Amino acid sequence: MGSGNFYYKGSDNGLNPEYYEPTGYETSAFSIATDPRTANQLKATIEKLHTGAKAVEVSIVDPRVFEAIPKQHFEELRRLKELAGAELTLHAPIIEPTGVTRQGWDPSHREQAERQMWNAIEKARELDKEGNVIVTFHSSASLPEAETKVIEDGKEKIKEFMVVNERDGHFERVQFKPSYFLKEEQKVISPEDQIKRINEESWTNSLHHMGYAATLGSNQIENIQKKLKEKMSDKEISKVLEMFDKYSRGEGIEELKSHLPQEQIAEVEDLMDSFTHAHINLRNAYSSLQGLFNQAYIASKGEDKEKLDRFREEISRDINEISKDYSKINKLSEIVKKGIHILHGIQTPQIIKPLKDFAIDKASETFANIAFQSYNQFGDKSPIISIENPPAGTTGISRADELNKLIEVTRDKFVKKAIVEKGLSEEEAKRYAEKIIGATWDVGHINMLRKLGYQEKEIIGESKKIAPKVKHVHLSDNFGLEHTELPMGMGNVPNKEILDAISKYNKQVKKVIEVGDWYQFFQSTPFREVLSHFNSPIYAMKNMPYWTAQGLTQGAYFAGYGLPGTETHASYFGAGFSNLPVELGGQQSGRSRLSGAPIE
Repeated sequence: MGSGNFYYKGSDNGLNPEYYEPTGYETSAFSIATDPRTANQLKATIEKLHTGAKAVEVSIVDPRVFEAIPKQHFEELRRLKELAGAELTLHAPIIEPTGVTRQGWDPSHREQAERQMWNAIEKARELDKEGNVIVTFHSSASLPEAETKVIEDGKEKIKEFMVVNERDGHFERVQFKPSYFLKEEQKVISPEDQIKRINEESWTNSLHHMGYAATLGSNQIENIQKKLKEKMSDKEISKVLEMFDKYSRGEGIEELKSHLPQEQIAEVEDLMDSFTHAHINLRNAYSSLQGLFNQAYIASKGEDKEKLDRFREEISRDINEISKDYSKINKLSEIVKKGIHILHGIQTPQIIKPLKDFAIDKASETFANIAFQSYNQFGDKSPIISIENPPAGTTGISRADELNKLIEVTRDKFVKKAIVEKGLSEEEAKRYAEKIIGATWDVGHINMLRKLGYQEKEIIGESKKIAPKVKHVHLSDNFGLEHTELPMGMGNVPNKEILDAISKYNKQVKKVIEVGDWYQFFQSTPFREVLSHFNSPIYAMKNMPYWTAQGLTQGAYFAGYGLPGTETHASYFGAGFSNLPVELGGQQSGRSRLSGAPIE
């Protein structure tokens, strides 16, 4: 009561202890995102400019909403930007750039994603023909978290991780399973060790099953030939085996019966059934050999590839012999067994790979392709591609080391394309790659690591790792448990330390107020709350008055959303300017441009 604050404050009035001193973040340092739920982004952008914001992020995260926006709207947005002297950026639709879906990975899915993302680049170019527009894409959308890391007993541990099978594109979750067979194996196993073990076990099992089928089929053929030799010549055996082969394929039975004496037909029919099973086993083994050979050949190099080349030449002669003389069909077993020795003697192909490495490789291909296509079409006036970290703990490529790696690999692939296809020098290509490919760092998304046991120092540490590559910042607050988007200062995001780390590398980075939940639940623009939280100066000269003080004169952060004082006081002066006419930011329509207070 002694302070004179006789009403319920509802908040700290923006006087966050971190910001007793003015931050220097004036209004122009902030951008405000539009409501992402509407296709009428032209209207949504106008509404944000009416708040006094000089920079707006056109936020269209839903691909279907994005497709529902007429192309003329993007042209009108550019005209509006130029008329208002404002700056526009684009949050492109959230699309999975790797091509991974719930059914697995398919190269056609990645190509489709690339086309959708290129469409966003073309439309973003309409917002700024000079190439100054930043386009934000998520690093991943539907990709599961590649490594599940948590904090236990004060230490970071990997609980499980995802792997992908490059043969069929399917991925699965792998948990750590230590071996207790040997004492020295009872130790912490890294994902790399676990994957190596999985590959070796899978490869050995494949070779074993192939060898077993070949041996079984070979023994069956030898028994058949032994019985036939008791009654036939080698020439006749060859003829019968040829007919057996047709029979195993469902044909030639009548021809076989007409060729044999009546008393031998019943006995030979039993042999035909045995031959069918033998034929299936041998063909299955030979088919497995072809598949495993192809996997090994793709992955091999040097001496291993030379071994495989020699083996391929050797068996080509045997295959020709078998096709000419069916009595030699048992040579298939010899070919398979020889192949097993060759395949067992080379380095195990890495068929199972970490999903993290696989995803970074595929996503970087997509980002590098659209970056190069943009350079090829627009040159120095290409839009800037800024890759955003998705919510941590739920989506892949969400942590700083993963995002760093994705950007580095994307830049490398762009550089190689620019050198080979455009004739740029390596220095020119690298400079350009660093200019148009960078990071959008979402401080609310990285704060979601808290639900996995991470503390404030780890959140700040993640931000420091990515800071040199940051071109854009998304500001939202939450409590680290759910993906909520509140104005800064209303959760526990350590925004001051994060922004200080980024400012060391990029003082001009635009800070986008991205608060979709605030729009949905409170249906108002939180621009003043954010400015008050950062204690930003009201005027460009960066001295008093500050937005914190302005917040105090309006009676806490809920001023303007309700009546902080008496009804009489509100009717005379207006609560938080709410009695001002609509065109001046108030709520009263049909009034004059004066407030109507007695002092007039």
